Amino acid sequence: MAIPRFFCPIPLGPNQTLELPQELAHHALRVLRLKPESDILLFDGRGGQYPAKLVVERKQGYARIGAHQPTEVELPGEVTLVQGLPSGDKMDWIIEKAVELGASRLIPIVAQRSVLQLSGERATRRMVRWTHIAQSASEQCGRNRIMALSAPRSLQSYLADANLAGQLALLCHPEAAHTLAQAVAKSGDQIVLMVGPEGGWSDEEQAMAARKGVIPVKFGDRVLRTETAGLALIAAITALKHWV
Repeated sequence: MAIPRFFCPIPLGPNQTLELPQELAHHALRVLRLKPESDILLFDGRGGQYPAKLVVERKQGYARIGAHQPTEVELPGEVTLVQGLPSGDKMDWIIEKAVELGASRLIPIVAQRSVLQLSGERATRRMVRWTHIAQSASEQCGRNRIMALSAPRSLQSYLADANLAGQLALLCHPEAAHTLAQAVAKSGDQIVLMVGPEGGWSDEEQAMAARKGVIPVKFGDRVLRTETAGLALIAAITALKHWV
């Protein structure tokens, strides 16, 4: 049986006894029903992990932490997914699977054709939820770092601030002249993927991206759903770049 892994938002150090955050302790003791002296693994997102023993005192959970283990399962390169907001809860799935596939960061875009429009308190609630999903996905897949997750913004705002120098920036379009394989053949190890919402990127958004040097690419002759496209391309890039 795999040793349970937990993300701990408190900076960790070796050879100490740490009171576990309430949510983490509840999950370990009440949800997973782990017994005292159970082996667990903790990571704080700064790299590596710590083996620990679960300690229970007065119904409170503690961890008796061992030596730091410099274990990493990150991709050799960096993939940023710039994802147009899809409808419903599809972003939950995209975030979870992007973490599993090794994306280094995800930037949600309130695109012109996005059905879902987020702002204010609603956007704040979604960010809390998405952050928790990213943390849980890292626990499950063995990553000791948390995928960076930005607040939703417009494509114009993102492109205005983005420094794409030295990166290969690709815009996914089913009618693009270049294929993904052609685009990444001689690229470096920093790649940005821009995936539109259900209705795709608008002509205006495509023009904005082109002015920043973003290259349109296609992935086969089929039109992929927005929740499929970015994930399929991350997996393909990982294979094409021999990152596995």
